[in-house]
Amino acid sequence: MKKIISSILAGSIALMFAVAQELAASTDDPGIQKRETNQQRRIDQGIDSRQITPKEAEKLDSREGKIKKDEARMKSDGKLTKKERAELTKKAEQRQ
Repeated sequence: MKKIISSILAGSIALMFAVAQELAASTDDPGIQKRETNQQRRIDQGIDSRQITPKEAEKLDSREGKIKKDEARMKSDGKLTKKERAELTKKAEQRQ
């Protein structure tokens, strides 16, 4: 009887960890994070090389902020659907 209870308990714990990892991964999108990082790097380089003005950089940063706010709203329910990922990708592509 103790073996059965131990097996059930161990299985339940393993299942909890698997579900927690899946929920955490469902809002993660490395592609979006990489694009955001690259865009910020390009803005910084543009300022450093004087190819864009501080006012232009401010406008670009504002646009990035709106996309990040949309992303946070979409992730607020604990998951990022394919449709939401596609919407973020479309917004990111429009900024370039």
